[in-house]
Amino acid sequence: MPGITREEVAHLARLARLELKAEELDHFAGQLDDIIGAVARVSEVADQDVPPTSHPLPLTNVMRPDEVRPSLTPDQALSGAPAQEQQRFKVPQILGED
Repeated sequence: MPGITREEVAHLARLARLELKAEELDHFAGQLDDIIGAVARVSEVADQDVPPTSHPLPLTNVMRPDEVRPSLTPDQALSGAPAQEQQRFKVPQILGED
């Protein structure tokens, strides 16, 4: 597989509206070559009978089921509030809306 040339890197830089120095062109050409090589190796490993996945390990939901448990009553929860209205904390208006 032929490597990425500095002219191709310069072209990509122009498309991305990046201004690169001459030494950066050589540096990025080598890096892009490495990236393309890594993608090619992954493509070689991928087989038709291996389904595509979004994660290497199976994911399971770790949430617990909802269960009703004893908790505070609204009056108990609001007992320390400086102001309350309709079983809710009352706070100063901040957006100027009614």
